[in-house]
Amino acid sequence: MPAVVLVGAQWGDEGKGKATDLLGDRVDYVVKFNGGNNAGHTVVIGDEKYALHLLPSGILSPGVTPVIANGVVVDIEVLYEELDALNERGVDTSKLLVSSGAHVIASYHRTLDKVTERFLGKRRIGTTGRGIGPAYADKINRVGLRIADLFDPKILAEKVEGSLDQKNHLLVKVYNRRAVEVDEVVEELLAHAERLKPMVADTGLVLNRALDDDKTVLFEGGQATMLDVDHGTYPFVTSSNATAGGAVTGSGVGPTRIDSVIGVIKAYTTRVGEGPFPTELFDANGEYLLKTGGEYGVTTGRARRCGWYDSVIARYSARVNGLTDLVVTKLDVLTGMEKVPVCVAYDVDGTRYDEMPDDQSAFHHAKPIYEEFPGWWEDISHCRTLEELPANARAYLNALEDVSGCRISAVGVGPRRDEIIPVHDLVHPRG
Repeated sequence: MPAVVLVGAQWGDEGKGKATDLLGDRVDYVVKFNGGNNAGHTVVIGDEKYALHLLPSGILSPGVTPVIANGVVVDIEVLYEELDALNERGVDTSKLLVSSGAHVIASYHRTLDKVTERFLGKRRIGTTGRGIGPAYADKINRVGLRIADLFDPKILAEKVEGSLDQKNHLLVKVYNRRAVEVDEVVEELLAHAERLKPMVADTGLVLNRALDDDKTVLFEGGQATMLDVDHGTYPFVTSSNATAGGAVTGSGVGPTRIDSVIGVIKAYTTRVGEGPFPTELFDANGEYLLKTGGEYGVTTGRARRCGWYDSVIARYSARVNGLTDLVVTKLDVLTGMEKVPVCVAYDVDGTRYDEMPDDQSAFHHAKPIYEEFPGWWEDISHCRTLEELPANARAYLNALEDVSGCRISAVGVGPRRDEIIPVHDLVHPRG
């Protein structure tokens, strides 16, 4: 013990990689429990910048065992590309474990993802086109491929054939594409088996035994709360559970073993892809946040939509995740702004909402109700205690804590590994 869950508290890109890295030397296992290579973490260590997509951020911390758990969908080619890139830079990746129960992204999943988005036109979801959604759909439809299937050629061929039975009709008759050959897919996947096999394990068993042995396990969520398939801004969401509950189903560790849940949240808000975004800015302030914050996707390179801090979303995230701590990142990006507004509630057709509307249409029409706070001009990247921050920056953080429903336990003041202010210990076992 303890077991700590780390989740994004907005729409992603909050800086979860940095928060994970902050805990790295105190953690024995870092577990990715949902998503695939459709999101990324950027971790800066010294002068080195690492962009991770499928791998857990803990792979950069010596002594940590990184785990890709059963809730993840795995593009094996991407996995090898990331491992090779890290190996070339001298990072030891030999401890990586991959769940035998994780589902596999096959080439036809990527094909379907791309053609479906084009077919939807203006109703598109804004996916990354990496096959994540179709792989999860196959999982739910019980025609998916799991890592363990790669080690039995006969079973693999049967499962690929079953999965392609309907898909080929769809590709040919609806999308006017050629049918996918079963043998081609099987050959592609079997080519990965030999290298992959030493990494594969019953990761649920491994993690439960680690907790039995008083090891510290960090569960690292991909994407974020507002992209959770159940609790996010549906249908503009990812295909998995990115909230704290997903750590349980996505890893095989029971809920009674979780000790704390850390939410990572930016000092402003960003979003990639389609869907409603109440505090989105279309003016010079939005352009300033985009450029100063370097708000471009790690995985896609797409410019992120930028807006002010939304405390309605923060309170919602605190509630659905059971947050014990918040890590606020990118406070430094707000330096130089005369006024910093915070959304404290929504106006929907004349009705005030202090909590998230349960009606998607209402959320789509929500207008932010702001409170403004004075900005600051001082460089804060050197600050390592709250007392060193300018008075207005401290006041802003105090306001965020008051309206967010959760204590702030760390504050990011720059992109580097050491540019962070610890406030409360992030590893705190129950009792």
